Amino acid sequence: MHTVNAYKKDLVQYLEFVTQKYDIDNLLSVETPIIRSYIIDLKDAGIENRSINRKISTLRSFYSFYLREKEIKVTPMTGIKSLKQPVELAKFVPEHDIDNISFDDNEDFDTQRSEIIFEILYQTGIRQAELRNIKDDDVDKASHYIKVLGKRNKERIIPIGEELLEKIESYKKNRNEQFPNRDNIVLIVDNNGKQASPKFIYDVIHKLLKGVTTLEQKSPHVLRHTFATHLLNRGADIRAIQKLLGHSSLSSTQIYTHNTIEKLKDVYQKAHPYGDK
Repeated sequence: MHTVNAYKKDLVQYLEFVTQKYDIDNLLSVETPIIRSYIIDLKDAGIENRSINRKISTLRSFYSFYLREKEIKVTPMTGIKSLKQPVELAKFVPEHDIDNISFDDNEDFDTQRSEIIFEILYQTGIRQAELRNIKDDDVDKASHYIKVLGKRNKERIIPIGEELLEKIESYKKNRNEQFPNRDNIVLIVDNNGKQASPKFIYDVIHKLLKGVTTLEQKSPHVLRHTFATHLLNRGADIRAIQKLLGHSSLSSTQIYTHNTIEKLKDVYQKAHPYGDK
């Protein structure tokens, strides 16, 4: 959604263009070819497609308003399409950085809780909101899975390993000793025994990632990207990853394939005799 200032700035810039280049001072009299030339001018000026698309969106809103007000009969934006934007690669933590995250064997409860938060997020790829809402009964030790409730209340089952299950059981025992009178049944609690907040989970992950990576983003969501990318790099089927992440559309999962392609390009350029030519 545009802010009012951004909207005004876009329109002022557009008015300056049509006034100076076409000697037009009434934007409602502008025709489609002039708008196309405006977009070309923006491209020639080196403006990024993302910014140009925002300006196009501003013009669509502007002319749609006057079309509804019946100030114009047709909008000159007909046939004007947004420009293609480069695919933004999902940020993830490399495996060697993940391996550098370690926890003391003689850990206190805070450290143990941080480890459980990290391990569940990294080993399952679930969202921080899904982690916060996991109840003790959602962890099935016999069947080796965690049940999570995702977006639009869609439930999914995610397999976990024996080692993580044992860590969860140990954490639960210590948690119950720390907070014997807690009034909730969620797995992850804060320092008061209450359901952990989004900020609490974020702070835990940010502190852990800060010690091992220079990646700008150090959020729980980065671990979701990391989970998917590492699985894909190790040959996991993309449709299986889609189910694990709870994506309704495969296109949402396919952003991770670009990371893999970039890795393959790097391997090719470093290893093939003609790769760096």
